[in-house]
Amino acid sequence: MQSLMKLIAHQQGQLVAALGQHLVLSLVSLLIAAVIALPLAMALKDHRRLGELILQITGIFQTIPSLALLGLLIPIVGIGTVPAVIALVLYAMMPIYQNAYTGLTTIDPQLEEAGLAFGLSWWTRLKRYELPLALPLIFSGLRIALVMIIGTATLAALIGAGGLGTYILLGIQQNNNGVLLLGAGLSAFLALLSAGLLKWVGKSRRNLKIGGVVLAGLLVCGGAVTMQRHLVHSQPDTIVIAGKMGGEPNLLIHMYKDLIEEAAPQTKVVLKPNFGGTSFLYAALQRDQIDIYPEFTGTVLEGLAKQKQTPKSPDQAYQAARRYLARQGMTYLKPMAYQNGYALAVTASFAKQHRLATISDLVEQQAAVTAGFDPDFAQQPDGYLGLQKAYDLKVGTVKTMEPTLRYQALVQGKVELVDGYTTDPQLRQYHLRVLADDRHFFPPYQGAPLMKARFAKTHPVVVKQLNKLAGQITTNEMQEMNYAVTVKHQKASVVAHQYLRSHHLITK
Repeated sequence: MQSLMKLIAHQQGQLVAALGQHLVLSLVSLLIAAVIALPLAMALKDHRRLGELILQITGIFQTIPSLALLGLLIPIVGIGTVPAVIALVLYAMMPIYQNAYTGLTTIDPQLEEAGLAFGLSWWTRLKRYELPLALPLIFSGLRIALVMIIGTATLAALIGAGGLGTYILLGIQQNNNGVLLLGAGLSAFLALLSAGLLKWVGKSRRNLKIGGVVLAGLLVCGGAVTMQRHLVHSQPDTIVIAGKMGGEPNLLIHMYKDLIEEAAPQTKVVLKPNFGGTSFLYAALQRDQIDIYPEFTGTVLEGLAKQKQTPKSPDQAYQAARRYLARQGMTYLKPMAYQNGYALAVTASFAKQHRLATISDLVEQQAAVTAGFDPDFAQQPDGYLGLQKAYDLKVGTVKTMEPTLRYQALVQGKVELVDGYTTDPQLRQYHLRVLADDRHFFPPYQGAPLMKARFAKTHPVVVKQLNKLAGQITTNEMQEMNYAVTVKHQKASVVAHQYLRSHHLITK
């Protein structure tokens, strides 16, 4: 609890911003879904066959996995808030429409006959008694939809829409239960509070008016903030820098910011940390939603270019990645020194007991080894499958597990071997031994700033400043900085600034 309170105090500003993003995203999605579903239910209450058909169609949306739906929307509308809102609206349609349609079609038939006998019009019947009688079910549907939206909106962080999902994803990635609990706890609290408020709003007309005014106020404030951010980002002297999930990309984008601002203090640099994965960031760069992000040579060649074979030489890998990106209208600046590639790690005691220094040494012990591998690493040609051929390596037992769990399993003695990345802070935290890749199997992964060629041409000062990082930062230095941010919970901005100052890359 003490650690959680420190985290809240440390992340206070970012936490309020994430909470606001999550709330506005949820309310906007609920409002749009209600504006579509409620009139549809009213219009079809007397057309049962068509009404049931629409109910089945809205139910189909519920069967589509949320990640798959987001993936389908990205090529059409890009990344960020828009695809997140569309997905949330589609998910909210069914409970709102179903409850409203059920409430309007289950009214006492005798009451309906009386209304027709008195010659009441369709609109008069709806206003006088149908809507008031159906209101409890309608608000029940709205509550169900809102809780569903708030929970599903956590996935919006994967496509750069922000919100509390950022903390959940970071907690999973960094194996930080405090961060995970913070994101999940606030999301659950927000869902319960919102559902309770909707229940209160539905109790009387007075409460309904008050709720409408509060909702309008929240939407206006949220819209103003969103518009302000859009205007700031669209200014000609504003540069938007994004990073992938985790502490290391966060460090790099803060370094980029400090370097740019020192040479061009009039330029406003906007950071978007934890923006998403490679495909989302690259799509955002193509659509001019961001201007720069750090990318790795191996990721470019294997993830974007889909090359079957990556050069083993770091320089050859960089040149191949640079040429590919140039054909896509991109500029890939010079890379840093450190490698963030795959590695195999064991505990220091296990390495000493079996005299392990290289992967080749492991071959003699492989039959008795239990390995904990990331699911991707276990199935990829540049992972375990390729290692089997390159080293004639086949460990006794392979257990696939989430990346954040494999280091815990290693330290607890449940496995003897894990895969990881050479700059992982857990290597430093648990004093693990990385086995040398003596046959140079793993492809090079050097990071460098990626931007559009048009942006590079119009911002020569930015290019010059970011090129100061070329050949800088060793693997050990990055591992230490990752440790400071991820394990010791120091601010990425402070750690990044200290590195630049100590290496005389900035003066202030």
